[in-house]
Parts: sequence; C-alpha cells; structure tokens
Amino acid sequence: MKFFKPFYIQPRFFYAGIGIVVLFGLSYFIPVLFNIAQLSILVLVLFFVIDFLTIFIGTHKIEAERILPDKFSNGDNNTVNLQIKNNYPISVHLEIIDEIPEQFQKRDFKIKHRIAPRRSKNISYQLRPTERGEYHFGSLNVYATSVLNLVAKRFTFSSDAMVPTYPSFKQLKKFELLNINQNSLEYGLKKVRRLGHTMEFEQIKEYVLGDDLRTINWKATAKRNQLMVNQFQDEKSQPVYSIIDKGRIMKMPFNRLSLLDYAINASLVISNVVLKKHDKAGMLSFSKRIDNIVVAERRSSQMQLILEALYNVNTDFFESDFSRLYANIKRHITNRSLLLMYTNFETMDGLNRQLPYLKAIAKSHVLVVIFFKNTELDTIIKNKAETVQQVYDKVIAEKFDFEKRLIVNELKKYGIYSILTTPENLTIDTINKYLEIKSRGLL
Repeated sequence: MKFFKPFYIQPRFFYAGIGIVVLFGLSYFIPVLFNIAQLSILVLVLFFVIDFLTIFIGTHKIEAERILPDKFSNGDNNTVNLQIKNNYPISVHLEIIDEIPEQFQKRDFKIKHRIAPRRSKNISYQLRPTERGEYHFGSLNVYATSVLNLVAKRFTFSSDAMVPTYPSFKQLKKFELLNINQNSLEYGLKKVRRLGHTMEFEQIKEYVLGDDLRTINWKATAKRNQLMVNQFQDEKSQPVYSIIDKGRIMKMPFNRLSLLDYAINASLVISNVVLKKHDKAGMLSFSKRIDNIVVAERRSSQMQLILEALYNVNTDFFESDFSRLYANIKRHITNRSLLLMYTNFETMDGLNRQLPYLKAIAKSHVLVVIFFKNTELDTIIKNKAETVQQVYDKVIAEKFDFEKRLIVNELKKYGIYSILTTPENLTIDTINKYLEIKSRGLL
C-alpha cells in the first residue's frame, strides 16, 4: 500500500508482520514462542531499515526516458522504447508502469526487469492502435527495490506526451520498394498477362532474346542492318481515385479495426502504387456529403496531401447518399478515370437502392466496387450443425453468403467491376485489380 508519493511498502513486509502477530498470539499457549517473536521483530525492523537506507539514500539513482515515434501506424504494432539507467551501486529490481493512452484500455500494464549496478538498459514494448487520432501518454513510473524487496521507491518521468495515429504507413512502406511486375508473388500480387499493345511508345532498341517478335521495327532494322524492336511502356498520367464510403455500414469491426479503417489503409497504399506507376492519384470520401477531396495529380506533395486527408476521414453514422456522390463526380471528375469505391453491401436490396447511381457513374468511368466478405458467416457455414438452432444459423449464413455472390454477378451485368474480399486481403486484391485494369488498357 502507498503511504506517500515516492514511498511504497511491499506486501511481503505486512505478511511478515502478520506472521509475527500470530507468533505472539501462540506464545500465550507456548511461552517459548514469545522469544522467537521478539527476535523476529528485531530482525524484520533491521532488514527494513537496511532496505530503506539502501533504496532512499541519494538522488537521481534511477534515470528513465520514454522515446516515442513521431506518429503511430494504425492497425500495426508500433514500438515504444524505454531507456533506463541504474545509478545504484547494487542490482535493483524494477517494476515499470507506463501510463499508456486510454484508447488501449490496459489497466494492468506492467514491465518487470532487473538491472545490474551502474548499467543502462533499453526496454521496448509494442502498442497496436485501432483508431486514428491523438494518443496521450501520462507519466512513466519506475518502482525500484533491492534484493530484500521490502520497500520500493517510485521515480516519475516523461509526463504529457502525445502521438498522432495515422493510416497504416507501415503497410505503405512494405509495398513502396516493391517491383510490382517481377518480385511480388510472395506478397500475393499476381502476374498479369498483357493483352495487345495498349501502351505508349518509349524507344527503339536492339533485339535481345526474349523480346516479342511482333514489336520488330523493320525500317530501323534495315537502316542498322540488325534486328531492332520498339519498346513500349504503360500509358501514364491516368487519374485514379479512391472513393471511401464513411457511412454507418463501414463501422463494422474486424479484428478490432473498422472496415472504414481497412479502406483508409488500402487507399493509402494504392495511391502510392498509382504514383509509382506514373499515374495520377486522388481521393474523396462520402456519406451525407462529399468530404476530404484531393484532386488526382502527380505532384511531389501528393502523398502527403492524401495522408492528411485520410487522417481526417471519420464516419458520421448516416446512410450514405450515392445520388450526391454521382452528382459530385459528374461535376468535378470530367476526365475518364478509374474509381475504386470502398463500400459494403450485405443484401441485394441494399445494392438495388444504389444501383442506378452506380450504373450512371460507370457510363463515364471505370468503376470498381470493393466490398467485404463476412468471415464470421464463413465460420458458421464450415462448422457442422448439430442442433436445430445451429441448422437455422447455417441456413441464414448460407443465404447471406449467396447474396454476396449475387451482388458480384449483378454488378458484372452492367459493366461494373467488383472485388469481394476479406478485410485482411483488401490491399492486395485492390492492387491486383488496378494492375489488371492497367494491363488490359481499360482506361
């Protein structure tokens, strides 16, 4: 129990005291125990004084600093480092209680370590935020005890620190240096076969084994007296927009992260891939109104603009207005563009209410509707039903799963592309669809 701020008496001291009281009580019946109890009191007091003087003599015996990153990556493990220095001439046992942000809801967060005399130690732990926004840290409390462990002294450091949590830039870095066409199979990206020559001419070069014979430039071959081929590159500067539905349907949680945040993280990654492929990346969000608009461009500051816009995307818990979205796209996105729309449809009725607006958008743009599988339904479907209630649950789950596949077919009928995916595969599946559309020259 705490008597005052820097001082803490360990429970074992009280347990020893209770034992001595019991000895005194038993001495009424067994007199010899009285002397043992008196001796025990003297020993306990002596040990207490020694332990107290060892821990409390001198100042700044423990130095500690919390080192935080500039920002947290949402949905990822982020490392927090603690640098601890022991200035005592003896080894000490430390109980570290860091007052982490309330969003993590960890009431029993403790780290225990032993540090040798006059040594420093770097201790780290990880936090996984599941919401964007500001995360405020409190004090860093370090309780030091000697080998006797009867009293503990508290040292307090590093109060009032704040770290903003941004969309998953760690996921972004994983794909940043990735060669999309050659070394990406281990990440789940697919090799896409090119159909025809829907590419821009780049240069004429000498033929090497493996070049497509159909690209031979016969005029250049005749002039140079050796085989020359035309080299092409993907068409560039094509606008690609990430359109994020921030209505109430996107607040459904999966692994403690909402579908909205999965969409935001995927939008950040696909925007970076688009810019790496020399296209224009942009974004907007919608619900009752259109917000967080970033016009598709290829300027050097584009990723920072998109990151800041994604940081500020928050749900308003209303039903999304697709008619307003269509009007805004028709008015402001005049060039034919690839529109990656992150939303969710659970039933055909939900789709049919919005289908007229999706069809209207798809007349002028390449529209990809991205929505989510319900993985909990997959679990119910795979499990064997043994009771009447389980049979009922399984039938309902199969009905909803079938409707998801009907939605895909219904969109396909009207020339609208779709991605039905799980939240954890959202980013990979979106990149694959973008590469497929690029390779087929659909823009």
